[in-house]
Amino acid sequence: MYQTSYFSSASNDEVIAFMKENAFATVCGIGKDGFPVATQIPLLLEIRHAKIFLQGHIMRKQNHTVAFENHQQVLVLFQGPHAYISARHYSPQNTASTWNYSTAQAKGIISFLDQHALFAHLNKLTAHFENNPMSPSLVHHMEETYMHSNMQAIEAIEIEVLELNHVFKWSQNKPVETQHAILQSLHQGSLQEQLAAEEMRMRLKKK
Repeated sequence: MYQTSYFSSASNDEVIAFMKENAFATVCGIGKDGFPVATQIPLLLEIRHAKIFLQGHIMRKQNHTVAFENHQQVLVLFQGPHAYISARHYSPQNTASTWNYSTAQAKGIISFLDQHALFAHLNKLTAHFENNPMSPSLVHHMEETYMHSNMQAIEAIEIEVLELNHVFKWSQNKPVETQHAILQSLHQGSLQEQLAAEEMRMRLKKK
């Protein structure tokens, strides 16, 4: 991971908040053939006894599932807004363009949980993203046979985070007038660029 003091100075609480906000993460491991494997899943973050744990669920008998069963070391990637930044905003302009982005990487140890933990996880996951105690889509509204049938195809996982790194790169190393020019340009761009502009504005406020 690319790290400098400009772009990796957020507090641990900020990084955790970012991970919660961008919960659809990429879990990476190593397959039996030595090649990397990855899967994208939503993860819930919990702090227990001052340690960070990530919980999710994956399909059984997939290449990544087998990899995680054989190698417990994993890397989890959390990706936020990002955008191309043209050097036309810089002065002087004879310098390279770049990319602004927010990302966090969590190294950890993965373990598989039992069916009781799987049910509790699905209940908590659905309640979290429905964000409505009256929603008809909550787990406790679903038929027991339906839940039991679907749970046979998936497994709950938990990752104990051992190391956490981040990059929140939003032109913090540029003059204020350059930052304003970049923000104005992003606000006039695509939806992705507009999202990046909001992220940039938030990050620069915290300087």
